[in-house]
Amino acid sequence: MNRLPISVCMISGAEALSIGRTLESVAGWTSEIVVVLNEDVRDGTEEIAGRHGAKVFREPWKGYVAQKNSAAQKTTHEWLLGLDADEVVSPELCEEIRGLFAAADKLEAFAAFSFPRLTLFCGRWIRHGDWHPDRGTRLWRRSRAEWSGGHIHEKLQVNGPTGKLRGNLLHYNATRIDEQIAKISLYSDAFVLDALQRRRRVSWFDLAIRPGWRFLRAYFFRLGFLDGWQGLSIARLTAFYTFLRYAKAREAQDQVPSQPADGG
Repeated sequence: MNRLPISVCMISGAEALSIGRTLESVAGWTSEIVVVLNEDVRDGTEEIAGRHGAKVFREPWKGYVAQKNSAAQKTTHEWLLGLDADEVVSPELCEEIRGLFAAADKLEAFAAFSFPRLTLFCGRWIRHGDWHPDRGTRLWRRSRAEWSGGHIHEKLQVNGPTGKLRGNLLHYNATRIDEQIAKISLYSDAFVLDALQRRRRVSWFDLAIRPGWRFLRAYFFRLGFLDGWQGLSIARLTAFYTFLRYAKAREAQDQVPSQPADGG
């Protein structure tokens, strides 16, 4: 298979159980793989990445935005493909990307491309609710985009038009509910840091209305009920995460000492 002039850029923590599957999905048809690995990782992730031809750079954790930009800066090709260590490029998406590079006129018309992400949760591929299509921009020109954002929900800022692909990026999210609950705790802590930095004030509306709305939207309006008990679990966990992050932010907000009024 001919290799495309694409650099895969990834960041990773201790992902020895999953990163091999990710790298296998791109090693045969991309030209370069760059992995920025957290400097304290000792579970064999570096060795697995090396066996798949990746260039591995150890760095201290700087946050998602800085870490992802660091990985992108270490690549050598103009086109970059950004992946997480629990994601896999499906055969359909691979063929679609190869078709792009075979049609130079279409490729030149865009600065980036987005595609949907299909998530496996507790043994079921989730095709409804808030988790699908979960479209994200992951293929871009290095000279036309960079990552930005806060501690969570980093986003690729693209200078130019973004095309849409149809093939799925496969996301192997969690095999047990406990894994998702652990992620919820981490993400809620990151949300608190962002809220404090942005001086985002949490209201009673955030605590009382948003969680219920998130459940209704995911389970009924976006047809999460079609995904069985997993769809119900996701909708309830999403509502719980929504409440938890705002409750933690309100708690932190109330602990910030108020500034005394200027006295005469």
